[in-house]
Amino acid sequence: MSESTPSFVSLLWGTLFLRPYVFIFLAAYLCLATRHLGLGPTLLYLLLGYGIAWTSEFCSIHTGIPYGLYMYIPATHSQELWVLGVPLMDSLSYVFLSYASYSLALFLLAPLPRSPVSGHPVNTGRYNLATLLLAVVLFVTLDIIIDPLALRGYRWFLGQIYGYPEAGIYFGIPLSNFVGWFVVGLVMVAVLQRLSHWSVPFPWLSWGQSRSTNDGYLGAGLYLGILLFNLILTFYIGETLLGLVGLFIYLPFTTLAILVRCHPGFKAN
Repeated sequence: MSESTPSFVSLLWGTLFLRPYVFIFLAAYLCLATRHLGLGPTLLYLLLGYGIAWTSEFCSIHTGIPYGLYMYIPATHSQELWVLGVPLMDSLSYVFLSYASYSLALFLLAPLPRSPVSGHPVNTGRYNLATLLLAVVLFVTLDIIIDPLALRGYRWFLGQIYGYPEAGIYFGIPLSNFVGWFVVGLVMVAVLQRLSHWSVPFPWLSWGQSRSTNDGYLGAGLYLGILLFNLILTFYIGETLLGLVGLFIYLPFTTLAILVRCHPGFKAN
């Protein structure tokens, strides 16, 4: 007698229990982005960001564009939600990864001048090209840590969910993957930038938005949490070289953040 097909509800619960860390980060995104953007833009980006990410992954597993050809291993097909061959949780993660990268870019590029009225820092970098490019670089840099770790998911609680026909040169990851992340990140952050100054048509859509200009930087803490989570796991599974490479990659960003926040005159020079 054949096993019955799992229901949508059981798969949804299975996804929550199988991937709790994804939904913890997603919940943090919903809270922080609502204070930053308002509820309407936050939920809209959740849908648009997921759609962009899912489309890119669906195209890549069938055509190799934009990440290079790879395949998902359907070992958890009966345990969690998949959408036409792509795990739901995987595409969802792009949303909070891109938002966290955007927030950290805002934090690093926050200008020194203060409003003569409120005395708060004036954030003029939110919509410019420098913010977009830095956010995308930060987005790709996170993936430099995340993807090699995910490829070794059989050694931790992720499980082996994907693989490549041929091993790439960067800890098994092909360089085309990072090119794809840059292109997709460019699209996602550009959409997020537009939503961050979207004129909300109905007041209730901006529910939860804070008047403080500094709330846009709270996502920088989310970025740090995601980074630490992945670095700790990397060292935990014994990938010391990969972990050290990750630490060295982040040395310039860490130095910049310390200089900007501890030495205000640094940005004025």
